[in-house]
Amino acid sequence: MQNSNERLAMRVARNSIIINIGLSGFKLFAGIFANSAAMVSDAVHSITDLVSTVIVIIGIKLANAEDDKEHQYGHERFECVATLILAMLIFTVGVGIGWSGVQTIISGEYAVGVPGILALIAAVVSIGVKEGVFWYVRAAAKKIDSGALMADAWHSRADGLSSIGSFIGILGARMGFPIMDSLAAIVICLFIIKTAVQIAIESLGKMTDRACDDETVEAMRKTILSQESIVSLDALRTRMFGNKIYVDVEIGVNADVTFKQAHDAAHRVHDAIEHEFPKVKHCKVHANPVEMAEKTND
Repeated sequence: MQNSNERLAMRVARNSIIINIGLSGFKLFAGIFANSAAMVSDAVHSITDLVSTVIVIIGIKLANAEDDKEHQYGHERFECVATLILAMLIFTVGVGIGWSGVQTIISGEYAVGVPGILALIAAVVSIGVKEGVFWYVRAAAKKIDSGALMADAWHSRADGLSSIGSFIGILGARMGFPIMDSLAAIVICLFIIKTAVQIAIESLGKMTDRACDDETVEAMRKTILSQESIVSLDALRTRMFGNKIYVDVEIGVNADVTFKQAHDAAHRVHDAIEHEFPKVKHCKVHANPVEMAEKTND
């Protein structure tokens, strides 16, 4: 399963790179030829998509490496590291685009001439292509539960949003308001920064042993208590490890049963959790003795 997930991620990433190379070149040409600062900025953002996809490929490759002596719990967090790097890259690009727009407005040195119709065409093409790439990559990311691939999908969505801003700015400039081109660059900046912050927060949560959501924990609790010979559930702790989950459970079993029976009860819980929750990489179960007379009196 892990190898098939990695192959899917690599195929999607390669296709994304091919699309972005063609789109970036077209947008850059259109921005320069049609005299549009917003479209040039948009093209630069698309170029960063190529870098981000390479980062995603490296992160997924490292995350899917086999456990070794130095990393006995696996390498899943490498994908979170790749996602954080991607978030910082997106943030930096956003700030750069916004600052460029602010400087142009302050100086009043707008592009000479009116943006050509080619810039408008490039913006429309970019909106359609990037939205398509977003849904394509997002579907793959959800299928294999990849945070890095999902971040790359949102980077594509941010690029699509920036193209909407470019379209508005170019159209405004062609209508006699050249400042709209620079204002659009600032709007693009805000969209990109917002995306970067959301990606970073999600990735940090997976790197800091954040617990699973309440619905998942409740489902696990019901699964545990439904197993044979379980008297009580004394503790249930979960933590995210990249896109995987580690689970620690303490169950209560009849103090009068044999050690083997208690072990078998714990093993049933272990197997049930790992079978019913595919994202669980490991479940550790500890059995506590429960005096049934005391339990009855309670």
